[in-house]
Amino acid sequence: MESLKLGSLEVWPPVVLAPMAGITNAPFRTLCREQGGGLFVCEMITTRALVERNPKTFKMIRFEPEESPRSIQLYGIDPETVGRAVRMIAEEDLADHVDLNFGCPVPKVTRKGGGSALPYKRNLFRAILREAVRNAGTLPVTVKMRKGIDDDHLTYLDAGRIAVEEGVSAIALHGRTAIQHYGGTADWEAIARLKESVTEIPVLGNGDIWSAADARRMMDETGCDGVVVGRGCLGRPWLFADLAAMCEGGDERSRPLLGEVAATMDRHATLMAECFESERHAVVDFRKHVGWYLKGFTVGAELRRRLATAESLAGLREGLAELDVTQPWPDGVDTPRGKTNPRDRVHLPAGWLDDPYDLAVPSADAENDTSGG
Repeated sequence: MESLKLGSLEVWPPVVLAPMAGITNAPFRTLCREQGGGLFVCEMITTRALVERNPKTFKMIRFEPEESPRSIQLYGIDPETVGRAVRMIAEEDLADHVDLNFGCPVPKVTRKGGGSALPYKRNLFRAILREAVRNAGTLPVTVKMRKGIDDDHLTYLDAGRIAVEEGVSAIALHGRTAIQHYGGTADWEAIARLKESVTEIPVLGNGDIWSAADARRMMDETGCDGVVVGRGCLGRPWLFADLAAMCEGGDERSRPLLGEVAATMDRHATLMAECFESERHAVVDFRKHVGWYLKGFTVGAELRRRLATAESLAGLREGLAELDVTQPWPDGVDTPRGKTNPRDRVHLPAGWLDDPYDLAVPSADAENDTSGG
């Protein structure tokens, strides 16, 4: 297995932590990075918020001193604004790598023509990539995308070819359409088809990687050059230790006792309090992680409730102290985590599907709902 080459960057193992809103902040990246190497991407931020120097956005792209390479994912719909944002990152040394988001399926993004809706507009997609690469200097620019809007409007092969032509360093494909959201099963055959079509740059696979064995199988079946892991590591940062072992040819698997899980939960919340500079904000934000960390373990409903409603580190630690620290890692938890329901339709701007080559930039307020992240 070879390292992942993104321009001048060399990443080993060829594993990427997918940017996830409200998840992949500096504390969570720290926990994952300590388990194994790879590329750990911060939460998605908007190009508009960055060029406007939104204070919230600059807090979101905070990196720890030891983080290397530093990776930022941008969401943008206007080529000029995307170019300005990338130039800021390059000139002000804000990161070492820029990823462009064309995969987000949430309605507040797609209804404005962004995320997974945008590659349908081939010329606009090309213009955004061109401005990003032109302004990046020596920084590698990569793309994360989905198969398309739905099965009748697939875009990934066209988008892959455009990305190569515009000088993108790598492409990551989530094997789902926008309408699938996170439901159903990821189409790994689409990843294989993209890899067959795009031979000049690395192709990364994303979707339904719940274990190191899944990652190995994806790489074997598709020929992809690396994997992007999202929901599979929720409440399970040690998945990156398993992935590192897999890439080295081993089959070791982390199976922490509940006591070790509890210690990680404590540390995660503590790091968040230090990062957010507000203990209550951090502990309330940490609540969503509780169910993911405890998945499969035998924990009483009342204790789960108290852990998931804690308002202070002391309260959280009181609940963690009541867990059975000797309880072994449960079987059967290498399964989907997070929301999995598909959507009945994709919210798009009026007339979006009329002309796939229309170069017009979507509404000027397209980033308003997501400004600041």
